[in-house]
Amino acid sequence: MDNSGKSALGLDANVAAGLAYIPFCLIGIIMSIIIIATDKTNKLARFHAFQSLLLVALWVVTYIIVVVIVGAAAATNSGALTMVAGLLWFVVIIGFLIAVIFTCIQAFMGKMFKLPIIGNMADNWSN
Repeated sequence: MDNSGKSALGLDANVAAGLAYIPFCLIGIIMSIIIIATDKTNKLARFHAFQSLLLVALWVVTYIIVVVIVGAAAATNSGALTMVAGLLWFVVIIGFLIAVIFTCIQAFMGKMFKLPIIGNMADNWSN
């Protein structure tokens, strides 16, 4: 597969890969699906599209888990436990924000940076 040139959308490969991570108004999800469906030859764009979708899926699963934990903490009427759960929520949000910004920058630079677990999955699926 090719890592340079244009994607099937007519964009440079690094621009298409970077747009897959934009979290506003579902741009990243839509762009990732379009890249996966239309671009069969550009490894860089496909890899980042798959990694972006896996990162969003991980975000949704983590969101559900943390909301259940925060809800359970709030139901106990324990101020300290609720504060710890809220702190956990803050750490999760900051962690995902850092991951999205860092991978977006790497994609725009044309690098194939793999996140620890989902990066290998995205690499296998993008072939």
